[in-house]
Formats: sequence, structure tokens, C-alpha cells
Amino acid sequence: MGVNWTRRETPSCAGFVVALAAVIFSCLLIGVTGQDGQAMTAEEKSKIREQILEMFDHAYNSYMDYAYPADELMPLSCRGRVRGLEPNRGDIDDSLGKFSLTLIDSLDTLVLLNKLDEFEEAVRKTVRDVRLDNDIVVSVFETNIRVLGGLLGAHVMADVLKQRGERMQWYRDELLHMAKELGYRLLPAFNTTSGLPYPRVNLRYGVVNPLSRTGTESDTCTACAGTMILEFAALSRLSGDTIFEEHARKAMDVLWEKRQRGSDLVGTVINIHNGDWVRRDSGVGAGIDSYYEYLMKAYILLGDKVYLERFNTHYSAIMKYISQPPLLLNVHMHNPTVNVRSWMDSLLAFFPGLQVLRGDLKPAIETHEMLYQVTKQHNFLPEAFTTEFRVHWGQHPLRPEFAESTYFLYKATGDPYYLKVGQSIVEKLNAHARVPCGFAAVQDVRTGTHEDRMDSFFLAEMFKYLYLLFSEKSQLPIDIDDYIFTTEAHLLPVSLSTTQPSCHTNNTEPQAHEDDLFSYSCPSAQTLFPNNPTFAKTIRDGYKYLTGVGRAQQASSVRGIELPLHDTGLEPVEFLKSMGISLTPLTELISASQGSASRDSQKGVFKLKLVAEVSQTPEHEEVVPLIVQLISPPFLGRTVLTAGPAKFGIDLTKQEHGVKGSIVKSVPYMACGPIENAVKLQGHIALALRGDCMFAAKARRLQEAGAIGVIFIDHREGSSSAETPLFQMVGDGEPTDDITVPLVFLFSKEGATLTAALQEHHNVDVLLLPKEKQLGKEKHEKLNIKFRLAKEGELAEGETESTTIQLVLEQSESATETDTEAASLTGDNQKTCTFPQKDPENSP
Repeated sequence: MGVNWTRRETPSCAGFVVALAAVIFSCLLIGVTGQDGQAMTAEEKSKIREQILEMFDHAYNSYMDYAYPADELMPLSCRGRVRGLEPNRGDIDDSLGKFSLTLIDSLDTLVLLNKLDEFEEAVRKTVRDVRLDNDIVVSVFETNIRVLGGLLGAHVMADVLKQRGERMQWYRDELLHMAKELGYRLLPAFNTTSGLPYPRVNLRYGVVNPLSRTGTESDTCTACAGTMILEFAALSRLSGDTIFEEHARKAMDVLWEKRQRGSDLVGTVINIHNGDWVRRDSGVGAGIDSYYEYLMKAYILLGDKVYLERFNTHYSAIMKYISQPPLLLNVHMHNPTVNVRSWMDSLLAFFPGLQVLRGDLKPAIETHEMLYQVTKQHNFLPEAFTTEFRVHWGQHPLRPEFAESTYFLYKATGDPYYLKVGQSIVEKLNAHARVPCGFAAVQDVRTGTHEDRMDSFFLAEMFKYLYLLFSEKSQLPIDIDDYIFTTEAHLLPVSLSTTQPSCHTNNTEPQAHEDDLFSYSCPSAQTLFPNNPTFAKTIRDGYKYLTGVGRAQQASSVRGIELPLHDTGLEPVEFLKSMGISLTPLTELISASQGSASRDSQKGVFKLKLVAEVSQTPEHEEVVPLIVQLISPPFLGRTVLTAGPAKFGIDLTKQEHGVKGSIVKSVPYMACGPIENAVKLQGHIALALRGDCMFAAKARRLQEAGAIGVIFIDHREGSSSAETPLFQMVGDGEPTDDITVPLVFLFSKEGATLTAALQEHHNVDVLLLPKEKQLGKEKHEKLNIKFRLAKEGELAEGETESTTIQLVLEQSESATETDTEAASLTGDNQKTCTFPQKDPENSP
């Protein structure tokens, strides 16, 4: 289908028609086919759909069997997680309110997956068992999107089924009444001078009550304050009580007013009392993400042009400063040309889906393909990964954002490629997350270890998007185009736009930014892919081997080599330096005669970050191997570990006796934050794990803490000096003259030997020195010892005429084992020893 919106004047609220929002999905179904492979057959899609249903049953039934009425399932322990009975997990536990969170979050998923019997039973359980007046402090944001959104989505589904006259005839809006009760329990959080909500509220006592145990907070995240409007407005329009929408709208107004006017960006954390920005880094990931999402979706759900105007203003700024396809970076909101970090978080994976809603498919395809390549490298998206696609934080709590964007891109393009992507998600969940009692979060994507955690959003979102991806509209119990997804994937009807228009209190001044083609129009296939149904594939192809995974060898007019940068876990610059290779950014090699278009086409594709000067590396520079020698009892120098050097710090090759000291493990082990055990480190050699920040940054912190040397240990399990060439650690691009302690690098296997020794013996002394100066290694002149029988006439004067054996000792560097000629043994250093031979006949 290729419905096209024409550019139009924005309608008034009173005259806003539901068709405006209802057409969102239908206008996206543009039917592009024939991309990276053959279309998936109906039988193949049906098989995967049945697999998804079985997976959902496994997860949902495990929760109901082992955890209900607890908030969450602990899939490794096969029991429920009850707040206060399990070890505290900090902010993560703010989602738990003793209100059977996973059940409520799963309700409308049951309907969408055609599990109508289970839905009706689950609604009865919710109405009968769930209490919302518990004396417990919860996150306003999480409770809104999961519980309030879950109750509203389930109410809408129950009402639809009831209207059909087949089910739920007993239903009397009980879920809506529960939603209204919960809304009133969340309202005290908005009692601030600014109108921005407190981040937490006590369900029974609110915020200001002495018994509430909350209300001292001064800050909240932008997404926390800006992700209320869909649920609160839907509650107002379904219940007739306007107070909820008014409070949520006020919070959105404050965030808009507090944007940085020069860049039109917002920060990550804001003071709820005075509106000052506490953290000024700006991106589209954690802390901000759903604020942008709710601006666009509020326009779709509520029909208010103000939200669209604001979204378009922010979106222009995002594409100008944050989007560097395929990357989405974080910048300083007041100085947006400055990147504030070198890593991205997994929550930004929702953004390609939001770009699809806006109609900006090219950057959506680019970023999604980048994310897909990262999942191919690590099975799942790590919670954070660097701009060089290495793991920054290895956790993966079964987040659904990548599946969400995959679904939206398939809806927009009809490209079977995205069905293959969805199939890979299904397979990896079964292979790497499935356990006997449900699905377990991945603690570290590098090792595949599990965490005893199955968040409610896994059931609320992941299975919705995967099931929809492999379903036709006719196979669904509802017309999905009549609904908008909340950030938790709960379903709200777009017909709410005509229920209670209320634009009069909400105004946005005209912006100077220039509207693009899709500011007020829905894209058509002809607009996006003019006479070229394979256009999406051509966009993806530039990013297909972005992470180096899956690249096939192919003939080329330029000879090259395949470098296993990601297989070794080495920093690319470090690895290349160890091979004596100088680097030049690709864009500098493109001739000016090719024009700026050729240079621009390489941006983001061959991105190279030089963290140290490498162009002046001597042509035949060798890496001098160092050692870590354990000298305290019981080792006494017998345990020697091969180590790599650094390009900065003390040059151990110029230290006559090396550097001696006892080893102490740094806390934190990564040494990327303030050193917590500085007192213990003083006068000792620190152990620090590689990763998360640069070697030089770690060295500075540990040196300031009083360490007299640092041993870095590789974080990649299984690496060893026997299998991987040594390299020289490089700096961070800043002057390193201030680093004056010795630094060495141990691969994982050697590091494990050292840490095991420390664990067993507690006090371990080591020497850091060049391998050639190893303690206890004596120097000997090289001697070749050979025997031969003396011939007759060669005896010296006074020797008897009997057969003798000559022992010839020669100092020689060139003699070989096969050298047996007597002539090669002559010279000043030759010494001859004669041994009388026994007469064989007289031998015993």
C-alpha cells in the first residue's frame, strides 16, 4: 500500500479527524520487495510465529507457575522476586511495587497473541488480587509506563472484546477504575514549583507525608519527566477527568521551555524545582529517549499540532548534531559540536523506529544496520558499546528496542531482509537466553553468563513486536493500525484524538528551522525509493561489514590483508602499531578531483579515531618483551610471565634492576573511576583490568593514588602471549609526560596466574623488568662439544699408541650439530682430552 499524505495546513483541535493518526501505519506499508534474498514464504513465517508463541508460553507460564503474585520472575532460581526479600539492586528495584508487575505488563500482549482465554483469566486475577495502595516507594516513570499503561491497554482490549459480544461480558471497566486510582497515587509527584515530577513516590503516602520516605530528591531525568503524556492523557480522555493530562502537559511544557535555544537540544538530568540542567549531555539514548518518542506519538494520539512542531524542532537538531550515520552520538547541549563520550547505549535502538514514523528512512536503515552488525558480533546488543563497536558494558537485560525498530522498518519497506533479522533475534533468544524457568538476562555478552532476572518488558514488548513482524493483519484479533504503541508497547486507540481536544493551553512559538519533506507529510514509496525497489539494500550495503564480522574474501585490484582486530580484542591502533603499520584516514586519500560527494560518501563508513601519533613509528621498531617475575615465597623467581610494554611511563629497559613491589588489586578493578583503596595502593604495584577507558587514564588515577607501578590485565578471556603478538600500549592523545610509573600488560592467561597467586598467598612480590634481565638467568658462553676418534699419527708426544677419544670444546656461534670434520675443530680454543680405551676383549 502506498498512501501518501499531501502537505497540508495543520487542522484545528476541534476539527481534527481520527484518520490523521489512523493512517500512520497504512501509509508506511509501501511494499518494497526484492532486497537481500527471497521473500519468506507463508509457511516459513507461520513456523516462526508458532515458535514465538511457544516462547511466550514458556516465559509467561514460568512467571505464573513460579513467581505470581510477585512482581518479577527470577528465572535461574525459579521463584518470584519480592522487593525487600531479595538483595537490593538499587534503582532497578524502583520498578517493583508489590502489584504483580509482570502480570499487568503482559495483559494486552495476551490479546495480541490471540490468547483470549488466558487474557480473561488474567484480568480476573488482576481485579481480584492486585493492590495499588502499598506502602512502598516506586519510580514514577516506570510505574506510569508499565502499570498505568498496562491497565489502560488491557482496559481498551477488554472493552473491544466486550463490544463484540463474545467475551468479557462480565467486565464493568474495573481496569479503568484501577488505572484512575493509580493515576491519583502518582499525582503527588507533580507537586513541585516547576511542574516537573519527583522521580519517586510512595503509593500510599505520596511525597510530602512524613511517612513517605521520599521527596528529598532534587533531580530527575528528561525521559522520566517527559514520558507521561500518552498514559496520563489517555487516562483523562477515557475517564473524563482532565487533571492527569494537564499535569503531564505542564511537564512537557517545562522541558520545552528549558531546551537550549541555540541548539534546540535538551540535557539528560534536570532540577525539578528550578528547572536548571544538572547533566548537559544530549543524545537519543538513556535519560532522554522516550521524551522525543512521546512528542511524536502525542501528536498521533491526541491530534495536537504543538507536539509535532516541537518534535520537528528537536529532530532537526538531532540530525544536525547527534546523528552521524550510522552512529548516534552524545554531545554537549550548549556546545553541540563537542562529543562528550565515545560510547553508545542500547536504548537508542528505538530511534530507527521513531524515524520510520517520521518518514526519514535512510538514516533509520543506516543505524539499524549498524545495530544489527553489533548483534552479529555479540549475539545481543550490549548495554553500551564504543564507537569502534567494542563492548563498553556487557549486560543485556533482554531489551526489545532493536526488535521494535526491526518491526517498524519491515512495516515501512516490506523488505524480507528484516524478517531474517527478526528470525535471528528469535534464534538467539532461544540459544543464549532460554533457561528451564523462562528466559534469563545476559550478564555479559562476551561470556554468555546469565543474570537471575526477567524484566516485565520482555513479555510486554519483545513478544508483541516479534509476533507482529511475522503476522499478517488478517491474523490479528484487532486492527493494529487503529492503535499507537506507548514506549512500553501498550496499545492506545488513536480515536482518542477526537475524544477531548484541549489545545488552547498549549502553544509553541514558530521556529526558524527549515521544514523538510516529511515535516507534515507521510512518505510514499515513490518519494523514498524513486523507481528503485532495491534502494534500501544499497543503503545497507555500505554498513554490512562495519564491525568486521562476516566479511568474505573477494578479489580486489588493491592487495590487502585481513586483520583480526575484533577476534584478538586488541585496540585497532595498538594492533597495527605492533605490526609497524602507519594509518591514514581514508577520506584524506580521496583525491580532491573526485569532489566533496566522494569524500562525504565515506563519512561514518570508514571512521578512524587516532588515539596516539603513529605516523612516526620507526620502520623496523621491535616490541621489547618485558616480564612480571614472582619473587616472594613460594615462587622465588621460578614463575615468569611475559608482558608487553607501554609507549609512556618509565622505560624499564633503562632500569638496571627493574622495579620491585608487592601487588594490590585496584578498586574498582577497571580503574576508570575514583580509586577507592588508595591507602592500600600506596607504595605498591597496582593490578587493573583493561577496558572501559584508556590505559593512560587508568595509569594517571593509580599513580595519583600512590601506586609505584601498574600491571594491566586483558579483559578478554583466553588471550595469551603464546597466541597473540605483544603490542605497545599507547596514550590517549594527550601528553603523557606526567605518567612516571612503569606500566606492563599481561594477556588473560598470564594475568589469571598472577591473580590466582595473589588470592592464594595474599602477599606477592614481583619484579617488572625486561625479559633479557630475568633474575636468576645466568650467562654462559656457548660451547660446542664433539667427540671423534684420533687417527694414527695424531697423538701428541708422550701419548701411548692406543685408541683414544678426544673431547673437543670450541667457542663458536656458527658450529652445527652435523659438523663432524676435524678441520672445523682446529684453532686456538681447541682443547683435547685423551681417555684410554678398555680392551674389548678384557672388558667384564
